Amino acid sequence: MKKVITLFAFIFSIAFSSSAQEVKTVSLEQTKGEFTQKQITLSEGNYVFNISNNSVGTDVGFVLIPAGKDASDPKNHIQEAYVTKVVADGKTESSKTVTLKKGEYNYFCPLNKTPQYKLIVQ
Repeated sequence: MKKVITLFAFIFSIAFSSSAQEVKTVSLEQTKGEFTQKQITLSEGNYVFNISNNSVGTDVGFVLIPAGKDASDPKNHIQEAYVTKVVADGKTESSKTVTLKKGEYNYFCPLNKTPQYKLIVQ
């Protein structure tokens, strides 16, 4: 009986691992006062954002919010999307994994004072 339970647990763990959702990477580059990518369209899923600082002259970051929300209120920010460390000149840093559902979002950098850009999830 122990062997049957062990075998069942092993098969269950393999099935669970294979159904785990893939994490995709989105790479975004900032130059002085802007992102080079002005709009992004993605499918629903799990993402990590890699943010590169291309000679901005100051550290940069990354903020992602649902469209229509007040960007100045940190409660509206999707905090998993923040880079885990501010991005120095010539460096790239990553966010934690972010699960995106269908809808529209805005992204920007308050440190680099970029405009808000659109991210669409289909």
